[in-house]
Amino acid sequence: MPRGSWVTPFPQSGYFAAVKPKLAIVLGPTAVGKSDTVLDLALQSDAEIISADSQQVYRHMDIGTAKPSREQREKIPHHLIDVVDPNEEFNAAMFRNLATEIAYNLADRGKRIIVCGGTGLYIKALTKGLFAGPGGDPQIRQALEWELEEYGIDSLYHRLEQVDPESAARIHPHDRQRIGRALEVYHATGRRISEWQSEHGFNDLLFDVLKVGLERQRTELYDRIERRCEFMIQSGLLDEVKKLVEMGYGLDLKPMQSVGYRHMGLFLRGRMSLDNAVHLMKRDTRRLAKRQFTWFRGDPEIRWFHPENQRGNIEDALRRFFD
Repeated sequence: MPRGSWVTPFPQSGYFAAVKPKLAIVLGPTAVGKSDTVLDLALQSDAEIISADSQQVYRHMDIGTAKPSREQREKIPHHLIDVVDPNEEFNAAMFRNLATEIAYNLADRGKRIIVCGGTGLYIKALTKGLFAGPGGDPQIRQALEWELEEYGIDSLYHRLEQVDPESAARIHPHDRQRIGRALEVYHATGRRISEWQSEHGFNDLLFDVLKVGLERQRTELYDRIERRCEFMIQSGLLDEVKKLVEMGYGLDLKPMQSVGYRHMGLFLRGRMSLDNAVHLMKRDTRRLAKRQFTWFRGDPEIRWFHPENQRGNIEDALRRFFD
């Protein structure tokens, strides 16, 4: 579509389009094979890739986030990788704003767009919008911050499990910001944030979307997770974490609490042997994959394929969608 053709307004976004840009979204749990699949699809489709991965946005965190290699990124442009430093804020709202701007710019240049990632909240924010929620309460926030300092994040997460188990199931136990926000909304309004979100409806639809889910048998996926974790260790994940610490990025930072980085941090702090840390890393990666799969299984718009056995079906689906 030629430049300057965006004429129909989407008031909540500030973007204008004669036709909604098309997004082909390839999603699935960690280690299922998204990156290699999407690279092939992008080469075939003459598309560019927008990463929907909440960890790949951080600079200097390469091995543990399984970022596409420099060679892969030279073949096909990848967006929203290496966006912020590990001590800088990044969230779903920022992702939605940046990804929407990139997508509209790509569509304006006539490029096809494939979104690739396993962060369900980011994909939902991009395709359905975000719930802003009621305003904050400084007194409640201060009390939560005091509790966090006194008793730790586990105390807050346990309370969230009691008052809003639906939200607790979607929020990582170490995600201080989202745990605190959910508790703040509950104590300020007497209603769970999951109820507010349900009423929102998430219908800020800025794109025409195809969702392709990649899946494998559990034993096959777990074997890939095992091998991926071992490959990360062999590739220097421990040295990567040491370098991050030397650069001044503390082990308590949110991205440093993600799978892989947290486990190397446990070893560096002397809390367990390297073998035990790697064993725990594999277990927690399997648990992460299970949470991701549970999230995506709740979306009826996703069409599921095996990334290798059904590659032809995936290619046909994208071809029909883009054409």
